[in-house]
Amino acid sequence: MARIQIESVQTPTLTKAELAEQLYERIGLNKRESKDMVDAFFDRVRDALGRGEDVKLSGFGHFQLREKAQRPGRNPRTGEIIPIAARRVVIFHASHKFKHQLQGPALADLAEEVQ
Repeated sequence: MARIQIESVQTPTLTKAELAEQLYERIGLNKRESKDMVDAFFDRVRDALGRGEDVKLSGFGHFQLREKAQRPGRNPRTGEIIPIAARRVVIFHASHKFKHQLQGPALADLAEEVQ
């Protein structure tokens, strides 16, 4: 019987600390400046979304706020119907350029062959 070994089921996560480390290594900012720059970027994005503005990042995508209406939900244990409150959610739409990069050249070539 063959055994399958799974090293980790966790998905790798890119953290703010790793972004700051990349700024430090690639651009040469000191570590404090790198951390401050990453924090300032996310503060700006958070503030803009808090004001109800869309955030567009060229070549990457855009973040947009959506209002979700109240709707009925169901408690999975009891089956009881409970209301889910109205709320604001952030939606991300990847740019066409970013989507193309994610698909890679092999899938892009295949798509051209089909046409």
